Amino acid sequence: MHPARTQEVPPGRTLGDALAEGTVLLDGGLSNQLEAQGCDLSDALWSARLLADAPQQIEAAHAAYARAGAQVLITASYQATFEGFGRRGIGRARAAELMAGSVAAARRAGAAAGREFWVAASIGPYGAMLADGSEYRGRYGPTVRELERFHRPRVEVLASAGPDVLALETVPDIEEAEALLRAVEDFQVPVWLSFSVADGLTRAGQPLAEAFGLVAGVDQVVAVGVNCCDPADADRAVEVASATTAKPVVVYPNSGEEWDAEGRTWTGDGSFEPSRVRAWQRAGARLVGGCCRVGPSTIAALADQLAPPPGR
Repeated sequence: MHPARTQEVPPGRTLGDALAEGTVLLDGGLSNQLEAQGCDLSDALWSARLLADAPQQIEAAHAAYARAGAQVLITASYQATFEGFGRRGIGRARAAELMAGSVAAARRAGAAAGREFWVAASIGPYGAMLADGSEYRGRYGPTVRELERFHRPRVEVLASAGPDVLALETVPDIEEAEALLRAVEDFQVPVWLSFSVADGLTRAGQPLAEAFGLVAGVDQVVAVGVNCCDPADADRAVEVASATTAKPVVVYPNSGEEWDAEGRTWTGDGSFEPSRVRAWQRAGARLVGGCCRVGPSTIAALADQLAPPPGR
């Protein structure tokens, strides 16, 4: 049984229904909002540590995006794995509670906004568990079957927690995408699949058309696209995704700054312009937002861009 949906979501109206009708606004980067709230994210678990140590901060960050106009709140489970929690001495039962709690936190924050919303349970790549920046490279060594075995236990926990959709996000290569799609196929929860890309290729150097083509005929997938990439790379990827598949396109790039995995810091200048969402829409994007370093103020600006003109 899934937790009861809030009354703001009309009965039977799914995220897929909403995407068929128009554009839906995602939230922004959870980590940068948590840092703005004074949280220390230097731990290898990143924001997932706060599920155990300061869950109220997670809920507050979700609430900031809900107030900004986000219609989809992505949970703090991107880096939450049994292996990662185990390294901190957290057993499997407690780890499962924390993962499920990430869905509940987003649900509470969205309900407080008093309008329609959906919760996306984040499932990050294997490299996120390694916490060494390898999610930006992919091709870690494990086979597709081994990656499927890694992902499946937390997929089961998060799917059972009652999200509206599973976000298979920041996927660096086709092999891991295949593993994730296998891991979710036995669970009756819609998914979106978004790759991390650079220079017109997946992070592992594969053609985007081949990557996006994986979801052809997969009814469980409600959207395909990119996240955690430069906005300019997102512009090109949306066009490829739209040309490759009949699925709605999801796009939520970073601010444009670069992540230095060794120094664990962001460098460079931001280049995310909310006005580019219009081009994304024209190219087929229906699920739009921001990823790392894109905060509530930028999501509010995106909401303004998506709002109908006065008098309409």
